[in-house]
Amino acid sequence: MIKFHNVVFILMLLVSIASFGQDTLRMSHKEFISIVKSYHPLAYNYRLQNQIAEAEIQKARGNFDPLVDAKNGSKTIDGTEYYKQTNVGLEIPTWYGIELNGSYNYINGQKLNNSDTKGGLYQFGVTVPLAKNLLYDKRRALLDQAKYALEMTQAEQKLLTNELLLNADNAYWNWVQVYENYLLQSRTVSINEQRLLLTKKTYEYGERAAIDTTEVVSQLQSYEVEKQDAYLKFLKATQELSVFLWTENQQPYDVEQLIVPSQKITQAESYENFGVMLAQIDQRDINRHAALQYYQQKYNILESERRLKRQSLLPKLDFTYNFFNKESYQTELLPFFENNYQYGLKLEIPIFLRQARADYQIAQYKIEQNQFDASYKQQELNAKVTAYKNEVLSYQSQISLMEKNIENYKRLLNAEEIRFSNGESSLFLINSRENKLLEAEQKLLDLSLKFINSYNQLKWFNENF
Repeated sequence: MIKFHNVVFILMLLVSIASFGQDTLRMSHKEFISIVKSYHPLAYNYRLQNQIAEAEIQKARGNFDPLVDAKNGSKTIDGTEYYKQTNVGLEIPTWYGIELNGSYNYINGQKLNNSDTKGGLYQFGVTVPLAKNLLYDKRRALLDQAKYALEMTQAEQKLLTNELLLNADNAYWNWVQVYENYLLQSRTVSINEQRLLLTKKTYEYGERAAIDTTEVVSQLQSYEVEKQDAYLKFLKATQELSVFLWTENQQPYDVEQLIVPSQKITQAESYENFGVMLAQIDQRDINRHAALQYYQQKYNILESERRLKRQSLLPKLDFTYNFFNKESYQTELLPFFENNYQYGLKLEIPIFLRQARADYQIAQYKIEQNQFDASYKQQELNAKVTAYKNEVLSYQSQISLMEKNIENYKRLLNAEEIRFSNGESSLFLINSRENKLLEAEQKLLDLSLKFINSYNQLKWFNENF
């Protein structure tokens, strides 16, 4: 028994090459893809990445959370109470950069500062940016960028998830193809074993020369080598397939029975759906593809950063106003600048603005880079779609021709066998016809796999819209 590292099952190599045991498991394409979607660690990891991006939005919203603070203290020296103070405050940041605040302060003592107001004092204030940070600020930028990053992450994870499923899809049908090739080689060996028995009997009856049995044995041995090689390829394909199968707790799924596909390669959905798929792709707006949506959301993030950097070119001019009211006094709010108030203006102007101008230019250059990347990606996607469509149509046509060719080879082989039974042909000609038929059938399997792989490229490309 060989246990594959980082795989989902244990493949038993004690099974006979000539036949599969009764404990053989069968797996359909639908079951396989369902397992990959539900349990593969990468698929689960991609979903976690989206949840991380959602948490980043909540984190950015935290910059707008109100802040409550409280302070209580006193100072006494040599029996003299300098002060005893209690303060409770609330700060409320708002969307447009304006900050509201309020507080209650009680202070009493024998050694107070001249600026302190004895007793209880209520304060309500507002700070308004008049230039920088008025139209846009870092808090708003972080929240916008977190929202765009979520959509950007969702587009990226969609691409990665469908790439995983594309690889899994191709691995499954490659597995089916090599399995059918093994069955084809097994059937050929079985036919030649029967032919050897018949040739031996005709030799015993004196109807064939001894050299005929040698030729049949030589052909049979050649086919047996091909059969063993096909079986080893099937084991390798099974190993490659196994990396996509996991349990619901993201652990390798170990199976002690040999696994084989439950359907033939000709039963793939691509044979029936390729026409519909081509029509769907033609109707799609390429700009709605997840790869281009990724660049669109990246542009939104860069544009948000550019808007923020543009604010740095403005002078910082903040206006602050505070209204006061002593405890147990009648409130007189109006007029604002007559009594019980405090206001201030704060101005900051960098002289050369070199850092601000450089940051703004860098932000613009990054936007241009992103636009070039998006244009290139769009052209690349269009080219890939055209190539895959041409491949699907070409392989479908080749498959049709090869199926007709195989029918002709079968007729030629049957005719040669009839001639041989009438003594008009030779084993050499039969073997030659049989080799041609085998090559054609193997070619058909190769074409079928190529057709399915091209169809899968279009299918998962379509899933990215």
